[in-house]
Amino acid sequence: MTDYAVASPAQARLTIKNSDQLFPVRRIYCVGKNYVAHVREMNADERDEPVIFMKPSDAIVRGGGEIPYPVLSNDFHYEGELVVALKSGGYNIAEDDAQSHIFGYAVGLDMTRRDHQLNAIEKGLPWEITKAFDHSAPVGTLTRVEDVGHVNDAVLRLSVNGDTRQDANVNLMLWNTKEIIARLSQQHRLMPGDIIMTGTPAGVGAVQTGDKITLTCDGLEALSISIGGLAA
Repeated sequence: MTDYAVASPAQARLTIKNSDQLFPVRRIYCVGKNYVAHVREMNADERDEPVIFMKPSDAIVRGGGEIPYPVLSNDFHYEGELVVALKSGGYNIAEDDAQSHIFGYAVGLDMTRRDHQLNAIEKGLPWEITKAFDHSAPVGTLTRVEDVGHVNDAVLRLSVNGDTRQDANVNLMLWNTKEIIARLSQQHRLMPGDIIMTGTPAGVGAVQTGDKITLTCDGLEALSISIGGLAA
């Protein structure tokens, strides 16, 4: 038994539909500016390539529930996304081979401190303060490729307190999942356990304590999150 100097952090993991097994999360890669309508609503240049950033694996909130309103923010936003989970990886993966590395799919939320993001963009600062905080990556139950096929043409919908805020087909992504995996593998050695949050469509917005977010995508398990009080 390994003797650690301090308590060893728990392994981040996701549940899998119709399975007692768990999916271990190694890294969370995120894609920004991947739907034209969202690029426009953020007043960004739609000719720019989507941006890549990461969240820590312990930002995962598995399967829904309640998350706290984050400290250091007065403008807490949801971003509903299709999530891709990898069973294998490597460097320089060809687009034609990319889908063979996918274990399954889920829906997820890229929760964002929007007030800090605008400042980071203006000053060219890192995005960790706006994207990589505690409880910022709620992800639903994974569905294996064998059970759902590849999710290339499916409608992603997000509602807040029953009011639909986001409604778009994932086929509108500027980079599809094959292209995302191929491009990421040029920058990082992708590995089993990596997940990719593929970007959000238009309709992002703020939530407050007491709000309930529900996110669905055709063929996948729904995710429900409630916003609690200020994080302690």
